[in-house]
Amino acid sequence: MEFTSADAERRYAELVRAASRAVVGLDFDGTLAPIVDDPAAAHIHPDAPAVLAEVAQEVAAVAVITGRPARQVLDLGGLEDVGTLLADAGADLYVFGQYGNERWSSANRRIVSPRPPRGLATFERELPGLLRGSDAADAHVEDKGLAVAVHTRRLPDPEAAFQRLLPAIGDLADRYQLAVEPGRHVIEVRSPGMHKGLAVRTIADELDAGAFLFAGDDLGDLEAFEAVADLRAAGLPTLLVCSASTEESALVPLSDVVVDGPDGVLDLLRRLAADARMSRSVG
Repeated sequence: MEFTSADAERRYAELVRAASRAVVGLDFDGTLAPIVDDPAAAHIHPDAPAVLAEVAQEVAAVAVITGRPARQVLDLGGLEDVGTLLADAGADLYVFGQYGNERWSSANRRIVSPRPPRGLATFERELPGLLRGSDAADAHVEDKGLAVAVHTRRLPDPEAAFQRLLPAIGDLADRYQLAVEPGRHVIEVRSPGMHKGLAVRTIADELDAGAFLFAGDDLGDLEAFEAVADLRAAGLPTLLVCSASTEESALVPLSDVVVDGPDGVLDLLRRLAADARMSRSVG
């Protein structure tokens, strides 16, 4: 765990003091689960359920805010069971799937989801031809229901394929008024108008959050970082955490704390729980 500045250390101390009213927001892939070649095998870190239950005893709520479908992340993370653990600790677990288009909570255990965006089905029908024309026919295409993700991680040169595909997929998405979300060797196409920043603002408003921590690892978390920065400007104690990797570093300059992947995220949450518990006992 590395603070990026003296101001960052101060922000952490302020968050500890306000922990009882804090929301802890977490990305899933690269933050709670290690990045793997097969998206269907991205299971949550084995220590995460216990750590989330521990930190939940000190905060108002925990929210997983992810680009994955809510049902998928609930299954990969065992989050329905985690929600039960958090309820026992007196906190709620929220899952915002597909960048906030889907919602689930441990209090209301059903997924609320809109219809797929107009144009997505036509985009998906045209996608194989685009991939063949870009020498990326073997790219893995993941149908998320409300979005389509093209993964280049399994290709011989993932970065070169990603760079070839990004403008071509962007042009095709524009034709159908769809949004493009680039990530770590993945390009996701989805409906416009919803992103992780809106999910952050939604839960902060609904819970009247008194503080906010967000941890992420990728470009898809940028809007969440910006939303937390807005909360900071409005006077809330906040902490921005980058789950760092060798593949993506865009969030590092924006972060208060830089940690080493999911292991580092969980170490930070353990420290937050312990420091908040000590602050509460002293106070």
